[in-house]
Amino acid sequence: MIRAGVAGVILFARNATSRTAATSVVSAVKACAHRAGNARLFASIDHEGGRVARLTEGMTAVPPMREVGARSDSVAESARVGALFACELRSCGFDLNFAPVVDVDSNPANPVIGARSFGADAAHVARCACAFIEAQQRGGVAACAKHFPGHGDTDRDSHLDLPRLPHAIDRLRAVELPPFVAASRAGVASMMSAHVVFDAVDPDVPGTLSAKVIGGVLRSEVGFGGVVFSDDMEMAAIADRMPIGEACVRAVEAGIDCLLMCHRLDRQRAAIDALSEAMASGRIAQRRVEESLARLDAFAQRFVQ
Repeated sequence: MIRAGVAGVILFARNATSRTAATSVVSAVKACAHRAGNARLFASIDHEGGRVARLTEGMTAVPPMREVGARSDSVAESARVGALFACELRSCGFDLNFAPVVDVDSNPANPVIGARSFGADAAHVARCACAFIEAQQRGGVAACAKHFPGHGDTDRDSHLDLPRLPHAIDRLRAVELPPFVAASRAGVASMMSAHVVFDAVDPDVPGTLSAKVIGGVLRSEVGFGGVVFSDDMEMAAIADRMPIGEACVRAVEAGIDCLLMCHRLDRQRAAIDALSEAMASGRIAQRRVEESLARLDAFAQRFVQ
């Protein structure tokens, strides 16, 4: 897969659960990448605290961000957690942590965000998230604000189904978007798209596949110029609705810079083949590819070691 041109790897608990094992895996992957002439390949992980912590042995146990956000010194504590994550993850060789969650926890029935969020108030989430982002990135590990433009007020889990957010655009601008705007202004290295339909923006298309969401709201309105990752393209919200190759082509057309494919090798290969064919045919314009490559190059120069 490195020879096929993948930009990075992501580790889960199935790959390593201890600090020592993760360090060994990351070192081996990067050595392979260097031998293949790919010095910019990044190593990433979802390490949010709480229940989303792939590594446990040899790592500091951190509570979910809801608890961090509820403390009287929540902003300072968010910064402390970001700095801690940077220290421990960088020691393993990780370049990118897919954190923090900047979704606003506005729906008690949400089955997937909940305690992963800093809280139910958009301004408070923004303050805590920015403190976390700045501290983690000062420590040399890229942050990722997720899940754009907001997964907090859904009642379905995009791992299993396709959620919808029916709110008007004014509500999105008042609740869902402010933490992402703040993260962008704080210099967050990357953001992750949500596999959620936003009726007020593009009522027929999940955000990851929508040029109105990625190119319109994220790039033009929010003004974000960093790397945009998709959420895992193998989640049911996407993979159960169309062939994975077509989904990946549509995501890149919409403005996604880097696609996450976290499980099956056959789907990873199908995605690479579909993207190659789309670029060769001109369906994906060369300019669109060059934009993403430039962002990934800048990302690698800043964070990949």
